[in-house]
Amino acid sequence: MGESHHGCALYGVRVRHPLPPTLPRLVATDLDGTLLDAAGRVSERTREVLARLDELGVPTVFVTGRPLRWMEHLWVEVGDVGLAVCSNGAVTYDVARHAVRAVRAVPASVVLEVAERVKAAVPGARVALERLDGLAHEPGFLPDTERHRAVAVAPLPELLAGPEVVKVLVRHLDADPETFWRAVEQACGGIVTTTWSSVGALVEISAAGVTKASTLELLCGDLGVGPAEVVAFGDMPNDVPLLSWAGTAYAMANAHPATRAVADRTAGHHDEDGVAAALAELYGL
Repeated sequence: MGESHHGCALYGVRVRHPLPPTLPRLVATDLDGTLLDAAGRVSERTREVLARLDELGVPTVFVTGRPLRWMEHLWVEVGDVGLAVCSNGAVTYDVARHAVRAVRAVPASVVLEVAERVKAAVPGARVALERLDGLAHEPGFLPDTERHRAVAVAPLPELLAGPEVVKVLVRHLDADPETFWRAVEQACGGIVTTTWSSVGALVEISAAGVTKASTLELLCGDLGVGPAEVVAFGDMPNDVPLLSWAGTAYAMANAHPATRAVADRTAGHHDEDGVAAALAELYGL
């Protein structure tokens, strides 16, 4: 599919202008640890606030590291409204139409080079590929009890013969998370974008220049919305580019220190409707 973006008509979203010019025209929010509660659900209060904003002509973009396969149950919860930037910016999805609108893939040659560098730097590391058809991985990436989660288990060259790769995952079952994150980042240099949002030794890798923020910027360009007109919410280091780009940035009360450092505001805890409360106050709902 390659990298492609389309005009706002294809997204099924129109940003209207009934609001005072001081208020953001678009909401961009992370999911886990941010919009979702501890059970990974959208609360009734949050659902109501997002619906009210949609009625006002303020669309919500769900900006997440989650792949599409982890998103299906959430569309119903949010009322099939809004847009989604998934896999840390690799996929743009039209929620209402249940359709992929853009893909920013990792080239196969880059995947092979990343795998070679990481394994040289951290022996024992294993690689998985997030593809549009699901998770495919090398033997040993997941315990045998979890192999049912994969659409394919095979050596890396065989996995690359399938659908295009939207994200690479590298994992080490025994490494210290912080040490592993830094080692992978250093090994991959500038050939890809690395980030992490888990508590274990797992690094998420996108094509060079692909982040939540860079893809949101492309999408907002299609919608005619500038960074100063965006309010964003996040909690983990993979949200740092997003919060740095948006004109109004909220870190959750439960956020990682690196995320709090770049935000100009703080929202309540994710398990206490922090995003909904901040939006209700901001927009006077």
